[in-house]
Amino acid sequence: MKSHIQIKLFANLQEFTPSSPDNYPIDADQTIHSLIEQLKIPPEKAKLIFIDGVKANSTTQLKGGERVAIFPPVGGG
Repeated sequence: MKSHIQIKLFANLQEFTPSSPDNYPIDADQTIHSLIEQLKIPPEKAKLIFIDGVKANSTTQLKGGERVAIFPPVGGG
């Protein structure tokens, strides 16, 4: 059964934004890792992941209805 999530990609990850980021279909219990693979984002470029504003990691499972934000490594100094 398909569920849907909202996806927001930041900075240089925006090029990987799918055509329907506000209603992106996922499989039941899909992980963030498999979502990153599905979007063809190089794993080393997806460093900060937030689900509904809470920090998550690549093993976090999605149920549907979440807002997923993915950020690249943050530089600074």
